[in-house]
Amino acid sequence: MKMSSNETSMADFFAAHLQTSLKSKDPYAGKSIHARVIKSRLHFAVFLMNNLINYYAKTGLISDAHQLFDEMPQRNTFTWNTILSAYMKNGKFDMGHKLFDEMPDRDSVSWTAMIVGIAPTQFTFTNVLASVAAVEGLDVGRKVHSFVVKLGLSSYIPVANSLVNMYGKSGDADTAKVVFDRMKLRSVSSWNSMISLNMQSGCVAVAMLLFEQMPERDVVSWNAVIAGYNQLGFYREALIFFSRMLRESSVKPDHFTVASILSACANLGVMRPGKEIHAQVIRIELDANGPVLNALISMYSKSSGVQIARKIVEKCLTTNLNVISFTALLEGYLKLGDIKPAREIFDSTKDKDVVAWTAMIVGYVQNGFNMDALELFREMLNYGPKPNYYTLAAMLSVSASLASMDYGKQIHARALRSGEESSVSVSNALITMYAKAGSIENSRSVFNLIPWNRETVSWTSMIISLAQHGHGLVQEGQKYFSTIQSVHKIEPTPSHYACMIDLFGRAGLLQEAQDFIEKMPIEPDIISWGSLLSSCKVHKNAELAAIAAEKLLAMEPENSGAYSALANVYSACGRWDDAAKTRKLMKDRGVKKEQGFSWVQIKNKAHVFGVEDGLHPQKDAIYDKIADLWEKIKKKGFVPDTDAVLHDLDVEVKEQILSHHSEKLAIAFGLISTPEKTTLRIMKNLRICSDCHSAIKYISMIVDREIVVRDATRFHHFKDGSCSCRDYW
Repeated sequence: MKMSSNETSMADFFAAHLQTSLKSKDPYAGKSIHARVIKSRLHFAVFLMNNLINYYAKTGLISDAHQLFDEMPQRNTFTWNTILSAYMKNGKFDMGHKLFDEMPDRDSVSWTAMIVGIAPTQFTFTNVLASVAAVEGLDVGRKVHSFVVKLGLSSYIPVANSLVNMYGKSGDADTAKVVFDRMKLRSVSSWNSMISLNMQSGCVAVAMLLFEQMPERDVVSWNAVIAGYNQLGFYREALIFFSRMLRESSVKPDHFTVASILSACANLGVMRPGKEIHAQVIRIELDANGPVLNALISMYSKSSGVQIARKIVEKCLTTNLNVISFTALLEGYLKLGDIKPAREIFDSTKDKDVVAWTAMIVGYVQNGFNMDALELFREMLNYGPKPNYYTLAAMLSVSASLASMDYGKQIHARALRSGEESSVSVSNALITMYAKAGSIENSRSVFNLIPWNRETVSWTSMIISLAQHGHGLVQEGQKYFSTIQSVHKIEPTPSHYACMIDLFGRAGLLQEAQDFIEKMPIEPDIISWGSLLSSCKVHKNAELAAIAAEKLLAMEPENSGAYSALANVYSACGRWDDAAKTRKLMKDRGVKKEQGFSWVQIKNKAHVFGVEDGLHPQKDAIYDKIADLWEKIKKKGFVPDTDAVLHDLDVEVKEQILSHHSEKLAIAFGLISTPEKTTLRIMKNLRICSDCHSAIKYISMIVDREIVVRDATRFHHFKDGSCSCRDYW
């Protein structure tokens, strides 16, 4: 409840009066002020009640302080600390401990009150420091350390070990080293703590030096190094060190050793050493439950041994098996693309957590089962756990693949409500989703909201999105490309280089594009050469096109698009014989042109069209609409590109074939199925042909709509008779 200015003034007066009265230690003065506070209806003011509790505690009225504490409708950390300090200073340790355990939030004052109120021993400090390490409370830990020094307990090995452990887990490696170096006597635990700390910090050489200096070692010493290698991604080194342990040490591996080394095998995807370790587990009769069982299943699942993993699971069904085991097995099947048994395992798992749900959804996505992923996601929302940012990123990938902005917007709204939008993976997926759905403005908005320390994927997603939508400013692109390296210290990927080649080509700077390719520190990929070939087609550079096509076909001999693009460049340059030779070469090599199709999403349903498609239930209305559009755009000046039909047919027949291209049919259906003025979003699996590109410019003008077409390489925003690509594609 918010106080008025008058109430605030009165509360301040009473608080000051309490402080003054406290000097006289008169408990009745406090009760008199308390009565006036209640009469003034200020008993809801937390800071005033805190002052009263403090007054009662310091004047010996602990029961009154306790009663007031119990009656307070609202409390803050100061409230708890005040009553806690009162209990401890008055020897009411049991009540103090109980209150401390109930505290919703503890700060350094809370810990200090506990420590000051008791007569601490070395055992007290080891327990307190362990608790501080668990919550990584460095500030509190430093205060405890000062008490340790004052009481002369820093020479006790268990206390010193606890200090090393606390500083290490709280992120202060330097002080941990200082404490360790000052220890005159050290136990094995002392060395183990420092080895573990240095491994976790990535200081492998220091950790190994300490390990070699140890006068004696236990299983924890070996585990610290193996687990450290594993956590740092040095899986082979973990295996080598484990072999050394078996060869040199009399110490037997325990559950932690086996779980760590099996995890290393799983991450390497190697079954043979994993099988040998499994055999050793059986031989030494190590209890293969919990972490070891999970690690075994994960190892077999990730090293193409899912059948063995499943047998282990089925054999252990009578035990209380962890969901992690099922998730590992699930991911093993999904990695192989074996969806059916993966779903069986998923359905048989009880109490599925968010990891299991996400693994199954991602499995569907990676194997192209987008609709199954959507269905399972809906089921998760209704019956499963709350999706995390991995789940949302996967579903945004589905929306991007389907080019469905409706689905994407719903997931975006959910990400906003849950606070997951701030996740970099979700932000990157949103950029891609909006771009693929045709809304570059929304992509840019999401990108601009990402914190300043954007990662490589964020920049790549945005640059590719802008290039695909025709936003290719060469100087600005060069500036960003330079910024990525010089300012953000990000190493450019093949995607970044391909974007720059596209920018040069779009501006007609083909020589600059070729020079850029020759100076690249990495080998140009298919996308880079394909982008250069497209530029040569637009700017009619047959010589450079031949080089780009040769490089492209060397990487991908079955790429029908490369043959077609080169033949089209020759045709555009009037080199008909070379065009014919290229098409003959394509035929002789048995390369077939991929069948083209287009689709449009209306009311969450995708409608797919092929050339001369006659299967759609509304085909009559669609063909009537396209005939009407065809006549209108011809009257506006559209001239059909009959040369694009590479068959010896009459002009009328060629025009009919052109008018029935898949993207034109999808547009006709979209126009008869959506309200006027709404934007149409069409997807096509191949590059849009020159005739369709020209026709859609005219259609956008006569229907007064924006038409967004996403083809195999980029987005085309048609509006008012022009296209965002500026006739470059």
